[in-house]
Amino acid sequence: MTGMSRETATYTHGHHESVLRSHTWRTAANSAAYLLDALEPGMRILDIGCGPGTITADLAELVPDGHVTGVDRAPGILEQARATAAGRGLTNVDFTVADVHALPYPEDAFSVVHAHQVLQHVGDPVRALREMGRVCRPGGYVAVRDADYAAMTWYPSSPGLDDWLALYRRVARANGGEPDAGRRLKAWALAAGFTDIVATSGTWTFATQDERAWWSGLWADRTVASSYADLATLGGHTTSDRLEDIARAWREWGDRPESWFSVLHGEILCRKEA
Repeated sequence: MTGMSRETATYTHGHHESVLRSHTWRTAANSAAYLLDALEPGMRILDIGCGPGTITADLAELVPDGHVTGVDRAPGILEQARATAAGRGLTNVDFTVADVHALPYPEDAFSVVHAHQVLQHVGDPVRALREMGRVCRPGGYVAVRDADYAAMTWYPSSPGLDDWLALYRRVARANGGEPDAGRRLKAWALAAGFTDIVATSGTWTFATQDERAWWSGLWADRTVASSYADLATLGGHTTSDRLEDIARAWREWGDRPESWFSVLHGEILCRKEA
């Protein structure tokens, strides 16, 4: 990564409205189901890369006698997260700026350390997992879920969506991340020193008319209007005209009643040795 430390990577998506349209849809039920059975009412949870705070707020509701701290590297998005929590009347949650590679907390501070769609965007995921383990108490959990772009699949076939996937993976790697993170989570956890690891997978599926319109629309908009578009063009990976073609392909795909899209995620639930 030219000009970057090993730990640093550029967040490929940015926080354009089309990105937040996706992030605010996420809930503990649709994005952290693999973790929920491990939760207890009095737990202290750290939610890394919390974004607009919808998952964070759900976790806070699930530990009413505990506390949840949401952290993100982008200060601006935390105002939205605070508003999300306030709108639900939650008093057991707070938000602050922090980097997963250097968390400002002592050892053994949290019962659960959670990260959703984070490790695919960092330059050193093994170091990040070690840092997550450091602030997790013995007997607690490090919980991580990441998409795997190469494993995403859809119907019907679309050369434009094929171009989208190849371009996205190229741009993400140029930014220092690993878009196919899902399949690597277990290996990264082993490299970080965890030994008690439950590795699972989960999916999002978009098939109804509303789901197709929402998913294709946000990716069409993200392709031409978010910081991803700037990274793709300024990085020399594509042209604005080609991005317009890809956005058009997304909308055409979304308009077809037979269309179906599935996003595969890898998941790891690591128990820290007591």
